[in-house]
Amino acid sequence: MSTGCNNRICVISMVRNDAFFIEKWINYYGEQLGRKNLFLILDGHDQPLPGKSEDINLIRVPHIELGRAGGDRNRARLVSYLARSLFHRYDMVIALDIDEFLVLDPRAGSNLCEYLGSRKTRYASLSALGLDVAQHTGQEEAVDIRKPFLEQRSFAHVSARYTKAVVAARPVIWGSGFHRVKGRNFHIDPNLYLFHFGMVDFERSNERADNESLLNAGWEGHLGRRHEIYDLIINSTAIEGDDFFRKARKRQSLFRPLYAINKPGTLKEKPVIRIPERFRSIV
Repeated sequence: MSTGCNNRICVISMVRNDAFFIEKWINYYGEQLGRKNLFLILDGHDQPLPGKSEDINLIRVPHIELGRAGGDRNRARLVSYLARSLFHRYDMVIALDIDEFLVLDPRAGSNLCEYLGSRKTRYASLSALGLDVAQHTGQEEAVDIRKPFLEQRSFAHVSARYTKAVVAARPVIWGSGFHRVKGRNFHIDPNLYLFHFGMVDFERSNERADNESLLNAGWEGHLGRRHEIYDLIINSTAIEGDDFFRKARKRQSLFRPLYAINKPGTLKEKPVIRIPERFRSIV
C-alpha cells in the first residue's frame, strides 16, 4: 500500500525489456514517496503495461534503436528534460535506473520522504554511497523476487560507479547512466545508500548476457565486465560495512579522476562489504 508523502518529492525511471524489477520498484518507491509521485517511462509502445501501475504516472515513448552508449545518453537527456519540467510541481526529483534503490540508513530515524524533505541543501544534487549487490554463488540461492532482496543477499561491492548524484534539488542535466551531473560537483550524503541489484541473481544475469537484442546493441563488453563481480564476491574477504562506509565516502570525495573531476574516485582495492543487518527488510 502506498503511503502519503507530504513533501514535494518524485522519482523517475525508464525501462525497456526489463520487467523483473518494475513491481518491486513501484512497491518500494510507492511506500517511500506515494505512488502518485512515481514517474515510469516505458521505452517503446511494444512494452507491456506493468501490473500495479494504475496509480503511478506511466509515460510511453516511441523506442529509438541506439547502441548502448547512445541509448544511455538519450535516456539521460530525456529524463533530465522531464525532471526539469517536474520542478514546476516538485521541490526534489530522484532519477535512477529501474534496478537501483535509494535507501535511507535506518539509523537516521526517519523515512526517505521526511529525510529528503528536511534537507535544506545548497547543493544542486546529492549522491548516495553506491553498493553493488551480487549473489555469492557459493553460499546463496537464486533470488526470490517476492521476498526482500537484502534478506537473501549479504554482500556488496562498494562501487564509485554507483555513487550517483541521483537526488536533484534543482534542474540539472545528468550524464549517461546518471553517474554525474554535468557542470556540477557531487556531494555524498552521510545517510543515503544506492543499492544496485542488477547482478542480484546469477542465472538471470546469464540470461541477459545471452540476450540477442542486447548483444546487437553493443552490450557484450559491458555485461562481461559486470559479471566479474561474482568472482570478486566469492574471492574477497568481506569487511563489515559500518567499518568502511565513512572511509569510502571520504576517499571517493578526495581522490577523483582528473579526466572526470565531478565523478567520485574509484577504490582501487575493490572492497567487498557485509551488508549490515539493519538493512535486511528494507528492499
